[in-house]
Amino acid sequence: MTAESILVIVAASSVVLLFVGLLFIKTPKRVKHSKYVKKWRDIQKLCGDKQEWAHAIIHADMLLDEVLKKKRVPGKTMGERMVNVQKKLKSNDSLWKAHKLASLIRKDESVNLKENEVKNALVAFRQGLKDLGALK
Repeated sequence: MTAESILVIVAASSVVLLFVGLLFIKTPKRVKHSKYVKKWRDIQKLCGDKQEWAHAIIHADMLLDEVLKKKRVPGKTMGERMVNVQKKLKSNDSLWKAHKLASLIRKDESVNLKENEVKNALVAFRQGLKDLGALK
């Protein structure tokens, strides 16, 4: 074998390995706006009844986590995923407050929710979903 043929084999092998490696890289998936717009509207409908406010916040939190997973944001928990995407979020602090409120509701569904905190939480979830490309 000549040095030239060895060089050709090494170059070809490198190209094949690069191509195979690119196949296994987890790239973020695009999300379908229509699917998430419908789910968001369902969450908004829950807000019409004060008794459903807690469910609206929990469902918004779950929707955000669904989008984080769909976009393949790394992390074992939602909190870890939120940390890994925080630079893309315009209202990161508000979103954390909303997520903490959802966690509190999960622990104690009898939490007395104020209209203002429900609105703030849902605004934060909506902005987070927009930032991730799930809502327009």
